[in-house]
Amino acid sequence: MTPRLNKDGITLHSKEEFEGMRAAGRLAAEILDMIGPHVVPGAKLDDLDKLCHDFMIENDSTPATLGYRGYPKSSCISVNHVVCHGIPGSKIPSWKNDKNKRTDDTLFDGDILNIDVTCILNGWYGDNSRMYIAGDAKPYAKRLIQVTHDALMIGIDQVKPGNTFGDIGAAIQRYVEAQKCSVVRDFCGHGLGRVFHSPPNVLHYGRWGTGPVLEEGMFFTIEPMVNLGRPETKVLADDWTAITRDKSLSAQFEHSMGVTADGVEIFTESPAGLFHPTQP
Repeated sequence: MTPRLNKDGITLHSKEEFEGMRAAGRLAAEILDMIGPHVVPGAKLDDLDKLCHDFMIENDSTPATLGYRGYPKSSCISVNHVVCHGIPGSKIPSWKNDKNKRTDDTLFDGDILNIDVTCILNGWYGDNSRMYIAGDAKPYAKRLIQVTHDALMIGIDQVKPGNTFGDIGAAIQRYVEAQKCSVVRDFCGHGLGRVFHSPPNVLHYGRWGTGPVLEEGMFFTIEPMVNLGRPETKVLADDWTAITRDKSLSAQFEHSMGVTADGVEIFTESPAGLFHPTQP
């Protein structure tokens, strides 16, 4: 079937196509529900990745990231000042507040981390990420997690036909900067559906009333990355791992969603109610 595109080149999906995304999104969320109890001090990121990989395979799906543009793993796991695309199995980059030397991909007590998974189920891509805490994090780290979670939900509140993608970014930026944090500019959300990445780019900053107008049938992610310090990032020599330039702590949450006739449907809500690590 030829995709139905609007004037901005964004795919508009039918009501029937929402079913495929519901199933893929639910499975992606179930993966992240499953992995939570395994995120503890002493756990290795590569072991967490294998659990995610095996869960996808056991549920008749495939990991979208494995082999994508040469990426070697089935998840991205980003610890402390790693903004995104942390590679499980690689040594965790040392953070300025580490009390012990990092030698491998073992989690320390107090680490915060984002786990990002995308599964392909019956041709549909379910993409989500959320934050976890190994042990007990410092109050400022928990606050950053809260701000980032709230920024995502504030952005989602703007999703309805007639609003613009600029409204999403402006709402997130206004809230985050009012909390004395910063929004990463170098990475953004994206369209998805039967492909991993497609138009539009969903910026997490911007101006009200700008950008394409939201229409029923659009599928995309919102996934703000929020830093305690400045917004600038740099990519390490592996060409994937992005860290904050000032070594400040970073956090991210991500949902996949579809625009409905009167609002939004979130495809990746946690079936077990575990999306936020510090809330019951």
